Parts: sequence; C-alpha cells; structure tokens
Amino acid sequence: MSQPKAAAGASSTLVPLLVISTAQLMLVLDDSIVNIALPTIQEALGVQAVHLPWIVNAYILTFGALLLLGGRIGDLWGRRRTLQWGVVIFALGSLGGGLGQTTGMLIAARAAQGIGAALTAPNALALIATTFSQRKTRDTALAPYGAMSGLGIVAGLLMGGVLTDTLGWRWVFFINVPIALLVLLGSRTLVGAKTEHGQMGALGAALGTAGMVAFVYAITRFGEYGFTEPIALILVAVAVLLLVAFVRTQVSSPNPLLPLSLFRDRHRTGAYLTMLLLAIGPMGTFYVVTLHLQQVQHFSPLQAGAAWLPFALGIVLGAGMAPNLLLKVSPRSVAATGALLSAAATLWLSFITTDTSYWLHLAPAMLVLALGFGLGVMALTQAAIYGVDPDKAGIASALLNSAQQVGVALGLAVLAGVAATVSAGSANTDVAPDVALVDGYSTALLVATGLLLTAAALAFTTLSSRPSPAHEAKAIPA
Repeated sequence: MSQPKAAAGASSTLVPLLVISTAQLMLVLDDSIVNIALPTIQEALGVQAVHLPWIVNAYILTFGALLLLGGRIGDLWGRRRTLQWGVVIFALGSLGGGLGQTTGMLIAARAAQGIGAALTAPNALALIATTFSQRKTRDTALAPYGAMSGLGIVAGLLMGGVLTDTLGWRWVFFINVPIALLVLLGSRTLVGAKTEHGQMGALGAALGTAGMVAFVYAITRFGEYGFTEPIALILVAVAVLLLVAFVRTQVSSPNPLLPLSLFRDRHRTGAYLTMLLLAIGPMGTFYVVTLHLQQVQHFSPLQAGAAWLPFALGIVLGAGMAPNLLLKVSPRSVAATGALLSAAATLWLSFITTDTSYWLHLAPAMLVLALGFGLGVMALTQAAIYGVDPDKAGIASALLNSAQQVGVALGLAVLAGVAATVSAGSANTDVAPDVALVDGYSTALLVATGLLLTAAALAFTTLSSRPSPAHEAKAIPA
C-alpha cells in the first residue's frame, strides 16, 4: 500500500512543480526569443529603425511597470485565478504577435504579453509557498523556478534562432500558445491561498503604476540614447515625484498597494536591493558578451545562442546546490558567495581580446557566472518570501520580481551605454574597429564586476547570518 501512496505523493508534487516552472520559463524566454528575430521582422514588416527597439521595450516596460499591481491583485482576488488570467492574456498577446501585419500591431501584442507576464510572474512565485507547504518540498520547488531565470534567456536565444531559420519569425510568438495552454490546464493542481478582504486603493495603484512606467521607460531610453538624454532625465524626475507621492499614500491608506511593513524586515529589504544589483551584472554581461561573439568573433545568431550553454549548466548547478546549502549555511553567506563568484567571472571576461579562446576563456567564465547567479537567486528568493504574512505573499513576490526585472533593464542600459561610449572614444584614436569594440566591452564588464561586488557587500551586511531551520514550514500557509 505504501508504494502507491508514495507514487501519488510524488505525482501531486511533480505536476504543480512543472506548471510553475514552465510558467516562469515561458515568461523569461520571451525576454530573449524575439531579439534573435528582430532583423528578420524588420525586413518582413518594413519596421523603421526608430520603432524596432519597441518590439522589445513594449514587453519590458509593461512587465516591469505592472508587477506590483499584479502581485497585489493576486493577494486580493486569488493568486491562482490571477495567474490563470495572466496566462490567458499572455497567450492572446503571443497569438496577436504571430498574426501581426504592422509595426503597431506587433508592439501592441508585445505590450499585451507584458501585461500577462506581470499578472503571472509574482503569483507563480507566491503559489510555490501555498502549494508546497512543507519546507523540503518548497525548497525543491524553488530550485527549478530559480533556474528558469537564466535557462529561459539561453533557451530563448537558441529557440529564436532555430524557429526563425526554419518555420519563420512568426513562430517565436506562436510557440508560446501551446505552452500557455499547458500551463493553464495544469494550473488546476495549484493551491490558492485564501484571498484578503480589501480593496485595491485606486489612488495608490494609479501613482505606483505611473511611477513604475515612468522609471522603466526612462531606463529603456537611457539604453537607446545614452545617460544624458533629456527626455529620460525628465522621466526619472517624474518617476521620483510619483513614487514619493505613492509612498505617502501608502502610509495612510487602509488598503495599500504596497504594505510598507514588508520593509521593516531588514533581511527582506536587503534581499530586494541585492537582487536588483545581482540581476544587473549577469544579464548586462549576457548582452555584452553576445555582442562580442557576433560582432568581433563573427558567430552566427544560432552559434551565439549555443555558446551560452555553459551558462545554462551553471544555473542548473547553482540552483540545485542552493537548497541543501541553505539548510546549513546562512542566506547571507550563500548570496554573498554567489555574487562574488559572478564578480570573479565578469572580471575574468573583461580580459577578452579580438581572438579570445571560447573554450579556454569564455566558456569557463560563463559557467562560473551562472553558478554564482543561481546560488544568489535562490538565497535571495528564500530571504524575500519565506516568513511573510499570507495576505502579503503576492506583493512580496512581486517586489522580488520587480527588482529582478528592473535590474535586467538597468543592466542592459548601463553596460550597453558604457560599451558604446568607450568604443566610440577608442574609434576616434584610429584603432581597428574590432579593437575599439573590445575596449568598450571590456570596460563594461569591469563595471559589471563593480556592481556585483557591491551586491556581495550588500548581501553580507543586510541578510540573515543564520540558516533558516529545516522544520520551518509556515512561511505562507495555504
């Protein structure tokens, strides 16, 4: 009799785990899968160069700006229900992108995907805690979830190249539809916690959402036009004003969008800030090294995607090792060690040349970079969502997702801006074009090293110095 019960228990754990992990993979995959197809899309639809970045930015903007709102909606209306609606909207946006006939239709479809992602991502993370009530199974579930943050980027590059070269660019959108339908079907196995009785707080929701839209839009403009772009600077000022007003409304609101009590825990606040910096480093590095592979070492898009397979391996190793480590070692030590490993990798990568060996230089550094990122993400996820009150699980998860998504956008903007500025300066000294590019990439990677060292210091000074006990099982009860 015990064997069937054990099998049933394993099955009841496996299906929800696959659903949540697949949902996260689908969302992260969309950060990169479209990028590979951009030149083909531009030629097929006659997209003007000024509008091309918006096929990427429309997704980043709506995803990053609406995450807090998505998390709070999940707390109020039910996390499983909110995730299901998010998956439906994401699927419809993907279908619209695949069927798009004009630039405007494609950008609108990408914005719809971002809205769906903002409803799905924070609630998928919160549902880990409500579906897996025991500490051991919850840690097991967090490992593949954390791994998807990096695996999705690599998978997106590989799938984007394969689909564009074989079935055509429209399939980088269509591929999401069957995945979304499978997630939707499996979401019935997820356990939704009791919803909170309350209202959204219209003023707070409007101020917070508008402030995040302005901030994320400013970041995307910095990436496109540089750090002195006037409109981007104005948007930063507007974002600061809106977010300050938002915080003031949250202090007195009976129905806050963002319960400020979440920040009274120094360890949780430290986890959010560290995640922001940790995401800047590896994801910005991803962008810079991919450019180096294609523009300097002349890899094809598909070869450049395949070149990041050591990164995928490192993510799996880091996320797989972290749960057992966190039972014995403090989140502070694991997160700081992860950030230091990633910093060592970006420092190593900064010594690239025009003929750098892939196998002896780039591949090992990619592996170490991802190993550190996997360890760090797992430790920070645990620090951010374990122990939070049940009625705040969605918004706590949304804050962590926001920190990571904003960090990705900042990483792209900062490192791309540094690389472009330094390369332009080197080009004016009559060096070879490839050498000028390498100068820019190398400097950007040194900046990434500094950001990751800062992340390590922040983790070491803010996170808990004690491992959470193995019997801890009431982080977010169902």
